Amino acid sequence: MIDHTGVTASNFAASKAFYTQALAPLGYGVVMEIGPAQGAPHGAGFGEPGKPDFWLAEGAPNKPPVHVAFRARTRAQVDAFHRAAMTAGGRDNGRPGLRPHYHPDYYGAFVLDPDGHNIEAVCHAPA
Repeated sequence: MIDHTGVTASNFAASKAFYTQALAPLGYGVVMEIGPAQGAPHGAGFGEPGKPDFWLAEGAPNKPPVHVAFRARTRAQVDAFHRAAMTAGGRDNGRPGLRPHYHPDYYGAFVLDPDGHNIEAVCHAPA
């Protein structure tokens, strides 16, 4: 079981703003922040209340860019994620829709974040 994961960002403030807006429809928000006061680069832990499981850190972006998929409870959340991420400056990398080559109920959307990481929201439940 994965406890947490994350990416590094070339512009921490811009990426934090992107993820704050893009992940809000999934119930994610900033749960914890760290920085120079703790002897670390700027970092923000996103998650559902009480548990940061996706970390954004200031630094050289991961090369090659990574793919991170967030689970959505409903297809409407996937649609809302895509709209929010695009409004936040993301680049479309796969509009919301079924991806039956994964399985018949795989409904996902893909957006590239400011550093080119492929960020996905996916719902596995039937319509």
